[in-house]
Amino acid sequence: MASLVAYDDSDPESEADPARSGDAAGQMSDVSGISRPEVEFASSTGVTKEGAQHTGNSPYEDPGKQRLPLARLWRSDPGSCPSQRLQWPSKEPDSTFPTSEPPGPSLWMNRAPVGHVPLAAACFKPLKPAWDAFTPSHTHSKLESTAGNASSSQRKRGEACVLPYIPKRLRQLQVLNPEATGGRDVEPPGSPAGCAPAPLCVAPTVSEFIQPYLNSQYRETTVPKKVLFHLRGHRGPVNSIQWCPVFSKSHMLLSASMDKTFKVWNAVDSGHCLQTYSVHSEAVRAARWSPCGRRILSGGFDFALHLTDLETGTQVFSGHSDFRVTTLKFHPKDHNVFLCGGFSSEIKAWDMRTGKVVKGYKATIQQTLDILFLQEGSEFLSSTDASTRDSADRTIIAWDFRTAAKISNQIFHERYTCPSLALHPREPVFLAQTNGNYLALFSSVWPYRMSRRRRYEGHKVEGYAVGCECSPCGDLLVTGSADGRVLMFSFRTASRACTLQGHTQACLGTTYHPVLPSVLGTCSWGGDIKIWH
Repeated sequence: MASLVAYDDSDPESEADPARSGDAAGQMSDVSGISRPEVEFASSTGVTKEGAQHTGNSPYEDPGKQRLPLARLWRSDPGSCPSQRLQWPSKEPDSTFPTSEPPGPSLWMNRAPVGHVPLAAACFKPLKPAWDAFTPSHTHSKLESTAGNASSSQRKRGEACVLPYIPKRLRQLQVLNPEATGGRDVEPPGSPAGCAPAPLCVAPTVSEFIQPYLNSQYRETTVPKKVLFHLRGHRGPVNSIQWCPVFSKSHMLLSASMDKTFKVWNAVDSGHCLQTYSVHSEAVRAARWSPCGRRILSGGFDFALHLTDLETGTQVFSGHSDFRVTTLKFHPKDHNVFLCGGFSSEIKAWDMRTGKVVKGYKATIQQTLDILFLQEGSEFLSSTDASTRDSADRTIIAWDFRTAAKISNQIFHERYTCPSLALHPREPVFLAQTNGNYLALFSSVWPYRMSRRRRYEGHKVEGYAVGCECSPCGDLLVTGSADGRVLMFSFRTASRACTLQGHTQACLGTTYHPVLPSVLGTCSWGGDIKIWH
């Protein structure tokens, strides 16, 4: 019987010792370039002529399984290094790894391509032991016929495994490129902080969906049943949403987010983002349409106030507050004046014509949560974070706008804060969202008594700034919930009219369309916006 090693180990130029030419992973290298076929197996589940047990038809298993018939090739310490006389070939050698069964996916790729070969298999030459004496002739011919095809295909597969490094700037451009995102709708990129945003191109014609309802005097609100648009584009929680107050332009929706931006969407016709504005360096907590519908007033945690003109993209007004801004409201009569509240015990009235504070309203509290104008702007309400019995001011305070005097500070006596306020469009009442997980109803004229008979409950607030609103006809009330639901109540009976499973995270804002009778917009802490119809 012939010896397993059919050549002289002392000749370094002809062939290398197979016992010393294997790497640490059990693979072999042959610098001679001579193709040597593999060992023949007795059967599909038999034993090789070296005595190694094998369970497959191929002489080589998946490299990850570490079941190569090399157990008896090591003559010395298995951890020893290969011979220093071995040199890597100048070009990539032919690979004869089997491709009948594709191995598992790579750790560097989300999904392995068909026939994927690991990187180690493409870089290292396969094992070719000198077992020619035990391999029959038909095995030689079969291996030689497949060697050429395997080398070219597996070389391409090996190159596909290597992911090139892409700089961060190019990765951001690829995210913003619609072709790189698989054809998904991507909103226009916003301008860097401190730069003028691009002008917003608004079609001069009215939306065909809004046109039939413009001349209608009474709009009966119906309960929405399905999602019309699912708007995704913000990378942080969406704090508030608001339809454009001009009826002919009410297809536009404004959204303010904690990702330092506010966006304008076409939420009626297409569901696309029209423009992204990045004029703040911190989270945008409040953003409001101007009554003319051509400008947006925004304030955030960067203490900055900006009035952005949509047609020119410039800053008409810029101011610096003494506190982080959480709420903004335009005066219903004088549109050049607005109220600003936030992380301070004082509410300030700004005049955009002079760019200065014209009046202050100071209370013995630490934070202003929301502001609501009453009596056509002669009075307004402020919701504060005062909830203790020891404080002279309660949660809701009524102010005289002209004199800055307190009209009443004993409106809400329960020990809950009210994150949002909403005025009824037809009745002299207003709603207060409370952290007691219910909506409270108050009279909007002095002495602002709370109704003990009607209470709208069933949702959860749990510390979120959950908003509430009345429908344009006044028959329905809508509120979000900390568990993502959207609840609608009958204003007259306080019974629940509908419950929508809106979002996976807390639903913060809900708003009815001012013209379309059955369109509702909701936003969530997860950063998405839904338009219901």
